[in-house]
Amino acid sequence: MIIVSGILRLAATDLSRVREAAGAVLTQTRAEPGCIAYSYAEDLLEPGLVRIYEEWDSREALTAHGQSAHVAAWHAALKSVTTLERDLKTVEAGRIEPLA
Repeated sequence: MIIVSGILRLAATDLSRVREAAGAVLTQTRAEPGCIAYSYAEDLLEPGLVRIYEEWDSREALTAHGQSAHVAAWHAALKSVTTLERDLKTVEAGRIEPLA
């Protein structure tokens, strides 16, 4: 499993301007083959901070996601606002088990 985790920090006033585009990329990505989880969460204490979490069944599925039209549309929407920080990392998980 491939995990993508990180943050996107926008100017606090800009988050509402891209909310519709964010909803579209979330909906379309969750329907992609290989997508296990895909979520954005606005931090309640830091306006403009979005926490990102994704799970993919393979690196190939993640690569296909990055080449999709809906990700291109999302990136275009982000160009219309002030992005202060973007920090995403991938983790390849080898063993997964429920937390007791």
